[in-house]
Amino acid sequence: VQLQASGGGLVQAGGSLRLSCAHSGFTFDDYAIDWFRQAPGKGREGVSCISPSDGSTYSADSVKGRFTISSDSAKSTVYLQMDSLKPEDTAVYYCAAERKGCTLNSGWVDHWGQGTQVTVSS
Repeated sequence: VQLQASGGGLVQAGGSLRLSCAHSGFTFDDYAIDWFRQAPGKGREGVSCISPSDGSTYSADSVKGRFTISSDSAKSTVYLQMDSLKPEDTAVYYCAAERKGCTLNSGWVDHWGQGTQVTVSS
């Protein structure tokens, strides 16, 4: 199982970024795909999740209305469109796979990808 996150960078507050998570080595319908983030000195926070089996999505209250998760099964890729970015969104963002479904709980993650840094300047 491989999860490859990309798309991070430096952006000004109010700007946008799109993260990508390319996945391989498992049947997409068998796993929900999450985005987590971890800011310096803080724990890992669940951000958004998509369940490929029915397309349902879930997001943390802190990003609702600003972040959108989507998937392209033909490209085996899940995206996180991040708009209206705030300095508090600065973190390392990780994609992850959960067999249990969308829990946004790091304790239920079966596979982690490497992180991509997102930095939002004020």
